[in-house]
Amino acid sequence: MTKLHAPKLFCCQNPLFTPVRNDLIEMKLLFDKAVAESNSNNIIHGNETSLRLYSLYKQATEGDFDLKAPAYPFDYSEQAKFDAWASLKGKSIQEAQIEFIMLVYELKN
Repeated sequence: MTKLHAPKLFCCQNPLFTPVRNDLIEMKLLFDKAVAESNSNNIIHGNETSLRLYSLYKQATEGDFDLKAPAYPFDYSEQAKFDAWASLKGKSIQEAQIEFIMLVYELKN
């Protein structure tokens, strides 16, 4: 898999903003935009894609899950969400953000 990089949105001359900090700020802006677009009615997706968006969002915002499995194993919706998020254990927050952004971009086009 090729490594994806966020496009450069701006360059700050302030010494407090290092290139790494700039990249994090740019990634946050792109991620927030992708979240807003994923919540719009312009993107149509099925259950599997919804689960993928959910799990990537949770991984990107909260990191590895630290919850127990759902108490009711016959609550298929909650079990599916749990399994989708659990499958991303170990993926970094930045990787999850990039995948989320790319998935929303693919769904838009």
